[in-house]
Parts: sequence; structure tokens; C-alpha cells
Amino acid sequence: MLGIGGIGGVTAAHLFEAGACDVVAVARTATVREAVASHGFRLRGLERARSIPGRVDGEIPPGSFDFVILATQPPEVEAAAQIALPHLAPGGRLVCFQNGLCEERVARVVGDPGRVLGGVVAWGGNMVEPGVFERTSIGGFVLGRLDGGEEPALDVLARLLAPIGPVKRTPNLRGARWSKLAINCAISSLGTVAGVRLGELIQRRFARRFALEIFTECVEVARASGVHLEKVAGTLDVDWIALNAATRRGRISAARVRKHAIIYLVGLKFRRMRSSMLVALEKGRVPPVDFLNGEVVERARALGLPAPANEAIRAAVWRLARGEVRPGFDFLEQVFETVAKENGWR
Repeated sequence: MLGIGGIGGVTAAHLFEAGACDVVAVARTATVREAVASHGFRLRGLERARSIPGRVDGEIPPGSFDFVILATQPPEVEAAAQIALPHLAPGGRLVCFQNGLCEERVARVVGDPGRVLGGVVAWGGNMVEPGVFERTSIGGFVLGRLDGGEEPALDVLARLLAPIGPVKRTPNLRGARWSKLAINCAISSLGTVAGVRLGELIQRRFARRFALEIFTECVEVARASGVHLEKVAGTLDVDWIALNAATRRGRISAARVRKHAIIYLVGLKFRRMRSSMLVALEKGRVPPVDFLNGEVVERARALGLPAPANEAIRAAVWRLARGEVRPGFDFLEQVFETVAKENGWR
């Protein structure tokens, strides 16, 4: 397990607790290693509060591994894949837990897409202090390969991850990834700019409207790229949430009210969720916005499509990263009003 933040920490703790495999957890941060050495992996939030014995190393020890799970932030995933590659067993697989479309990037590093598996994480987690991991929402995983194929490694990985949450297999990993990308482009990035958890974010109508525009652009780019979007957690239909010409520019309609309601209900379910991008900014790290909204903007540009909502929110996150402004609803609303006026949103 490379990367012991919120997702990596909760996952590693469960793997140590289950004892079904030999686990090596690796983190570059000394305070995390020291905290786990002293107190174990301490779980909080929606988890039953407990401490799980385990250890965290500073680098991958000698040996070969059947799976190397990449749970770093997206800007670090390619470097992590390069470090991990020499440690893979002959039939070993790299597993991407990042948000975004990281499987494609890792496949280029490896040179063989068949050695890369995708793990779409359908729950949230934060590291609230070194060695203390808070699970903020329930859920499981969606596993697959870029080519949609099946292999025994997927069976093994599914069994290992089952104690953490339900595991679904998909022959359409790209569709699952794009649907999750749309959600992250809206929820993670808007929550970063506002500086709040999801439950507070979705209370503001303008934030939900901004999210609808971000969803819509993501769906349009995915469709133009030949991607068939998957429902998130089997229920949330990102394709349906997207606005069409009538609901996008016309006055408020019953259809748009229903879409607002869906976003509101999803926000309530995951109300404790706090953006990992916001955490990255608070720690002085590079925000992964270029792997989320930036990915949509660049692919839209290549296809000749507009993506003003994603472009505006990407620029806003980079302003935060440069220290020009501070997170807050006032700043988020200012960004929204500017882009809404420029594009005639109602």
C-alpha cells in the first residue's frame, strides 16, 4: 500500500486486521510512521473506534508483491508507479485507487495496460492527525481493467477488499471512472474552494447549480470520447443529472428542480465528506485539480468543446494554491457569478 492518507490508511488498517495476506504499508511522512508504530492504525468516524496493530515503512522493502495499491494523491501516482514496478511479482498488478483517470497514466509508465487494475473507491476518508483515520462515508469498490477483461487477480483482490465494503466488478472501467470523475470535479473541487464539508456545501443553491454545470460538461466530454457512463454505486445516474439545452439556459423547471434534489440527497448521504484536495492545500501540497477538472478541460479542448465551469473552478483552485485568496463561500459565489454571467446561465 503506497500512500497512507485517508483512503490508504483505512484500507491498510482493514487489511492488517483481516490477516488474509501479508501487508506492507509505505508512507513518506515520518510522523505517520511514528504514530502507527506507537498507537497502531486508529480508526474513527463511521468506523467502530479502535486501534489496529500494524506498521508503516518509509520505503518498499526487498521482495516481490502480487499487488501494489497506489493510494497516493494523483500528482504523485506516476512517480509511485515507477518506484513500485521493480517490486511487482511476475504476475503482479498495480492497482489505482486515485480519483481521476490515473489507470491510463500508470499504464504508460508500465508499458503494459494488462498489469494495471482500477479500483474506484466509493467511500470517503480523511487522516485527521498522524495515524488517526476517519471514515466519512460508507461504500465499497468497483474493480476492473481498462480493456474490460477478466482475470484471476481480480477475484483475489475482491476477496481482500471485501471486509472494507461491497466489491463490484465492471467490464466498463472507463465508464465507472468517468462517472466518478464527474462527481469529484463537482464535489471535491467546489468543496475545496468553499472550504467546507459536503453537507454544508449542498445547502447553497448556487453551489448545486455550479455542480450541475460541471456534471454536464463532464458528461458531454465523456460522450464525445465514446465513453458509456456507469451509474455510481448502481443508482446515481450522472448521465441523467446532466442538463440539456432546455434545462440549462431556460428558467427554473420541474426537471431542473429534480436534479437539484438528487444532488441535495447525495450530499446529505455523504455530508461528512471533506475534500482530499482541500487537505492537500492545507498541507502545502500540489492540489490534484489538473487530474480532475483540468483533465476535463484539456480533453474538451482537444474535442473542440467548451468547458467553462470546469475551467473556472480549476483556475480558482490554483488561486488558492498560490495564496491569492482563501477558501470560502464568498469566493466560490464570486467565481460562480462571473462564469454564470459570461455563459448566460439562469
